[in-house]
Amino acid sequence: QVQLMESGGGSVQAGGSLTLSCACSGDYSSSYCMAWFRQLPGKEREAVASIDRDGATKYADSVEGRFTITKDVNKKSLFLQMNTLSPEDTAMYCCAFGLPGRCFSRAYVHHWGQGTQVTVSS
Repeated sequence: QVQLMESGGGSVQAGGSLTLSCACSGDYSSSYCMAWFRQLPGKEREAVASIDRDGATKYADSVEGRFTITKDVNKKSLFLQMNTLSPEDTAMYCCAFGLPGRCFSRAYVHHWGQGTQVTVSS
């Protein structure tokens, strides 16, 4: 049983940056794929970025080139560096662990964090 807790959210102006962190407690396997999802107001939760057990990364088209996902296996932590933020990035962000090679899809996520709010103003 894995428990995830996000931190680092807040309010920033357009063009600014934020770094989100996800701390893991409980049972953990280095074979997990890890990802960040977000839920924009009035929309369904969508994948933002993922990093697999081998370090391979994947990004949504809307954030590629601006966001960077990293992990620290020894510290059981996941990070999301967000640069050049825009109001369209305003959302609740949550971290997730899933099946290796498949965690970019909600269907294969088996652990979710409760989320941290990111608000970007014009």
